[in-house]
Amino acid sequence: MVIHGWSNYGREVLNVKQMMEADGFALDNVTFGYLIESFGRSDKNQEVVNVGLRGKASNQIKAADALEMFDEMLKRLVSQIVNGLCNNGQLENAVFVNEELLRKGFCSTGLVARMEGNWDGNHDASSQSDDSYQFERPRLEPLYEAFLCPLTKKIMHDPVTLETGETFERVAIENWFKECKENGRRLVCPVTQKELKSTDLNPIIALRNTIDEWTARNEGAQLDLARRSLNLSSSESDAVRALRYVQYLCQKSRHNRFVVRNEALVPIIVEMLKSTSRRVRCKTLETLRIAVEEDPDLKIEMAEGDTVRTIVKFLSHEQSKEREEAVSLLYELSKSEALSEKIGSVNGAILILVGMSTSKSENVLTVEKTEKTLENLERCENNVRQMAENGRLQRLVTQLIEGSPETKLSMASYLGELAINNDVKVLVAETAGPSMISLMRSGDIHSREAALRALKQISCEANARVLIEAGILPPLVRDLFTVGSNHLPTRLKEVSATILANIVNSGIDFDVIRVGPDNRTLVSEDIMHNLLQLISNTGPAIESKLLQVLVGLTNSPSTVLSVVSAIKSSGAIISLVQFIEAPQRDLRMASVKLLQNLAPHMYQELADALRGTVGQLSSLIKVVTENIDITEEQAAAAGLLAELPERDLGLTRQMLDEKAFQLIISRVYRIRQGETRGIRFVTPYLEGLVRILARITFILAVEPGAIQFCRDYNVTALFIDLLQSNGLDNVQMVSAMALENLSSQSRNLTRLPEMPPPGVCASIFPCFSKQPVITGLCPLHRGECSLKNTFCLVEGNVVEQLAALLDHTNDKVVEAALAALCTLLDDGVEIDQGVLILLEAEGVRPILNVLLDNRTDNLRRRAVWAVERLLRTTEIAEEVSGDPNVSTALVDAFQHDDNGTRQIAEEALKHVDKIPNFSGIFPNI
Repeated sequence: MVIHGWSNYGREVLNVKQMMEADGFALDNVTFGYLIESFGRSDKNQEVVNVGLRGKASNQIKAADALEMFDEMLKRLVSQIVNGLCNNGQLENAVFVNEELLRKGFCSTGLVARMEGNWDGNHDASSQSDDSYQFERPRLEPLYEAFLCPLTKKIMHDPVTLETGETFERVAIENWFKECKENGRRLVCPVTQKELKSTDLNPIIALRNTIDEWTARNEGAQLDLARRSLNLSSSESDAVRALRYVQYLCQKSRHNRFVVRNEALVPIIVEMLKSTSRRVRCKTLETLRIAVEEDPDLKIEMAEGDTVRTIVKFLSHEQSKEREEAVSLLYELSKSEALSEKIGSVNGAILILVGMSTSKSENVLTVEKTEKTLENLERCENNVRQMAENGRLQRLVTQLIEGSPETKLSMASYLGELAINNDVKVLVAETAGPSMISLMRSGDIHSREAALRALKQISCEANARVLIEAGILPPLVRDLFTVGSNHLPTRLKEVSATILANIVNSGIDFDVIRVGPDNRTLVSEDIMHNLLQLISNTGPAIESKLLQVLVGLTNSPSTVLSVVSAIKSSGAIISLVQFIEAPQRDLRMASVKLLQNLAPHMYQELADALRGTVGQLSSLIKVVTENIDITEEQAAAAGLLAELPERDLGLTRQMLDEKAFQLIISRVYRIRQGETRGIRFVTPYLEGLVRILARITFILAVEPGAIQFCRDYNVTALFIDLLQSNGLDNVQMVSAMALENLSSQSRNLTRLPEMPPPGVCASIFPCFSKQPVITGLCPLHRGECSLKNTFCLVEGNVVEQLAALLDHTNDKVVEAALAALCTLLDDGVEIDQGVLILLEAEGVRPILNVLLDNRTDNLRRRAVWAVERLLRTTEIAEEVSGDPNVSTALVDAFQHDDNGTRQIAEEALKHVDKIPNFSGIFPNI
C-alpha cells in the first residue's frame, strides 16, 4: 500500500516500503529509526486523502481511515521484520526496533509485545501463556488526541496556546516561529494557516496537569507490571523487558527516579543479579547504573548489604560484557565519597581494578572507565594504600610531594609498610626521594621514623645513585654516629644501617662521595673507625646491617684497601672473626662474606685469628658441612676457608686433626652424585670445597697423616674425576694443581723392587751371574706404582686429559695442567720415559703450542722448561730443529726473560743446534 499526498511523511514511507520489498524486510536500523521518528497521527483525521493500491486507481478516503490502514500494515510489516531479524540472528537490530518503539510511546499499538515476544529466536506464539504477554495488552488509559502536539505528534509536556486557540508544545512552536523568521515566511499558525499578529504563548496549566496525571497513571500501571516480572522465576524476555522499562522511566525524568526509589524497586532489581541468565545480569547492572545516576541517596541505599561485593565479583567474570557493565556501575557509585571507601573495603576490588586498568585485552572504553573509577577511589586514604600495595603508587607519590605535613607523614608511613619491586622503587626514589629525605632531616621523631622506614623500603642497588644525589648519605651517617639528646633510638639506627647497606651494595665508588665536612667519605679513617666501634657496641640486628655495609665496601676495588687498612690499624679482625659463632644466621653470614672479601688482602691475619683453640675454625667447618641443602652462607664459608694460606702448615694440620677433610670430601662426592639441593650456589660452593681439599696436597712432604688420608680416600682419583668438570674453570685448575702436588711425591712413595740374593756360584763367579728380570714396574719411577698409594699419574691414565687441557681458553687452567705434566719430566724420574709417555698421549705438540702462543710470562717460563726437557730426546730435537717458529720462541725467551729462563732457553737452543755447544770441546770449562 502506498499513501500519497496526505502529509510530508508519504515520501519517506514510500522509500521505506521500497527498501523493505527490495531487501526482504532486512531493514537497517537507521532507516527504520527514521520511520519511527516520522510516523505520527495527524490531527487532520477528517481531511480527505488519496489512497491507492499498486496498479489500481486512487480512491478518496478520510485520513483517519488511511491511518488505520497504515497502522495495520505497519503492524504486519514490523512483525515480519522482527521475525526475520530474529531468525537471521540479528538480535541487536531487533533490540533497537523495540527500544525505539518504547521511546516513542507506541505501547497502545501492541507492537512492543510482538517484538519483545520475538526477542528469542525460539519464540513460538502458540506456546505462550497469557501471563507471558502481560506487556502486550497493558491496562492503560487511551491516548487522547488533545495530548498530542500537532507539530511533533508527541505527548506534550508544556502545552501553550496561540491567539488562534490552537495548542502546541512550547519548544515546538518556538522552533516554528524561529524557522519562519529565518526563512522569511509569514508568521502563521501551523494548523489554521492564519497569519498571527502576536507570538505570545499562553500556558495551559490545566491541560499540563491532566497530561502529567494521565502519564503518571499509565506509567504506574506499567511499572506495576514490570515489578511483577522482576523475579528470578520470570522468563528471560519478561525480565529484560521489565528492566528496560525501568531504564526508560529513570532516563525520562528525575521524578521517576524518585518514584523508583519510593516503590522500593532497587532491592528487587539487585536481586536480579543472581539470575542464571547472562543477559538478565548485564541488563540488571545497566539498569542499576541508570537508576542511581545523579542520585547520591539512592546510591547509598543500593550499596547497603553485600551489593557492592556482588558487583565486584562481576569484575572477574569471563564475559567481557558483564565486566564492562560492572565497571560502569562501580564508576557511578565511586562518585560518592562515602561509597568510595566501601568499594575499596571489598576484598580484591582494588587489585582487580588496578589489573584491568593496565590490561591489554580489555575494551579500551572499559579501561578508561576503570581508570576513572580508580581516580575517584583515590579520595580515600585506605584506597590509596591498597593501590600502592598493588603497584599503583602515583597518588601516594603525589601526596608525598604535594600533601600537607600530616598527609606526607601518613603516606610515608604507608610506604614504609609496602613490599614493592625494584622498578617501582626507582620510580618512587626519582619522584619522592627528595621529599622523604627532607622529612628525615626534620626534628620531629615521628616524621623521621616514617621517612626512614619509607626510605628503607625503596632503597636498593638500582636507585642508590638517585638517593645519593638527593643527599641521603650525610644525614644517614650523622644519625648512625650521633650520641646525646638528639640521637636516634636503637630501632631506628637499625633502619638507618639497613638503608646504608642497601645503598653501599650498589657498587658505586664511595671513596669520592662526601658524607661530611672536610671532604670526608665513607672510607675515611675516622668514619671507618666509628663504624667498627659501633659494630662492637650494638645489638645483633644493627651489627648485621653494619657488617653488610663493610661487605659492600670490600666488594669494590676502589674502597677495599681503605677498609683493610682501618681494620688492621684498629685490630678489629679478632672481633670480626668472633661473629662466625653468632647464633643469628644473618649476622653470621654477613661476617663470613666480609671475611671472605678480606682474605685475599689479610690472609695471614685471618689464619692467625682462626688457628688455635678459640673455636671459630670448627664453627666455620660446621657451617660448610652441616646441611644437605647448599646455602649462600655455606658457599661464602667455603670460599673463606679456600682463601686462607694454602701452605699454612699449622692451619692444615688443625683441619686434619678435626677431620675437616673427611667432611669436605664427603660433600664433594655427594655433589658429584647429584645428592644435594640448592643449584643457585652449587658452583661457588663446589669451587670452595675443592680448594679446601687441595690444601692437604701442599703438606704431603712434611705430614705423613696427609699422605695416609690421600691413600685412604683415593684423593688422586677424585681430582682426576674433577678434571672433567667442563665449564668449571676453577675446579679444573685447582684439580690440576693438586695432581701436580700428588705426582711430585710419587718418586718418593714408589716402592723399589727387592732383588733376590745371588746363588753360591754367582757369588763365587760373578761373571756367570745374570740379573733377574722384574716385570710390572712403573717405567717413569722405576718401581711399583699405583694411583691410590703412590699417586702416579701414569697409573691413573690422566696424561691425555692433562694434555687436552693445554688447549683451554683459561690461562690459569693451562698453567696448572702444564705444571702437572712437567712432573713427568722432573729430576728424579726417568725423563726419557716421561717423554715417551707424552708422545704416546700426544702431549708433545700441545706443549710446543703453549710456547708458541706466548700467552703469559708464567706460561712461557713453564713451557721453556718443559720444551728443554723434551729436546733432550734426539728424535724430538731433530724434528723441532726444522720448525723455525719453535726456534724463534726459544730465541725470544733467551733474549728477554729472567736469568733462570734464559739459561734454560740457551740449553734448549743448543739441543737444536741454534747455539754452539762448547761443552764437548772444552770439557773442563
